[in-house]
Amino acid sequence: MTTEMTMPARGAGRGGITLRAVIALAFLLARLRPGRLRKLLTLISRGARPAHHAEVLEVYQAVVGTSRRCAGWYGCLPRSVAIALVCRLSGTWPDWCAGVRSSPPFAAHAWVEADGEPVGERGRSEDFRPLMTVTVRG
Repeated sequence: MTTEMTMPARGAGRGGITLRAVIALAFLLARLRPGRLRKLLTLISRGARPAHHAEVLEVYQAVVGTSRRCAGWYGCLPRSVAIALVCRLSGTWPDWCAGVRSSPPFAAHAWVEADGEPVGERGRSEDFRPLMTVTVRG
């Protein structure tokens, strides 16, 4: 079974030095054990206000437009961490989730949500089952 995926055009993101640095940091943080990553993201999210879907979608597009690895099928964890960190730079925080896809293709997955909906993901919110979340409420 194959799943069709569209890659964004090269240079589609803002791509500034700050964005690239945050993406690089996200790849490092994605190597942490799940519990440590959750604790760190919870600490970083403190004091932020909830992010809205439109602003998180803009950050999502910038991240996947800047990093092809984040745009790819296996880049979900660093992509979700990068999106959360970029949002935090502006004082907001999306709901960061790690869990599983409950519809084909079944797989471990990480994503961000805003206003109760996954941002930049194919499928409905019912298609994802979070096992670990970091919200502005901690």
